[in-house]
Amino acid sequence: MIPEIDMSIQNVKLTNQPTKTYALVGDKIVGMIDDVEAIRQAIYLTLSVERYEYLIYSWSYGVELKELIGKDVAFAYPEIKRRVVEALIQDDRILDVDNFTFQKEKEGVLVVFTVHTIYGDLLEEMGVMI
Repeated sequence: MIPEIDMSIQNVKLTNQPTKTYALVGDKIVGMIDDVEAIRQAIYLTLSVERYEYLIYSWSYGVELKELIGKDVAFAYPEIKRRVVEALIQDDRILDVDNFTFQKEKEGVLVVFTVHTIYGDLLEEMGVMI
């Protein structure tokens, strides 16, 4: 007798994976973090990796900012916004990214934005060379 296996979609249960991960300070692992601190670290790491630059990362990981160097701010600001949102919403813990402000500095631009996560809202900032 051959056993019968029920493969219907009705029996599939989706669960959220825990967010516990290693806490990184510089290039050292200093313990474990979870929830808000884990998502804050994930945001930092995602925005620190240039997409398509490193074979170790999936093509859906990272942000495309390198090609904006030397571009006019009228073009660069909306592109930075679009690319940051596109990079961050790949993470299912992130619901939305908005409230962008741009402050021109000597070497580039300081970008401040709000990340809406399943753990609450986070105010984040990053420097971008343009």
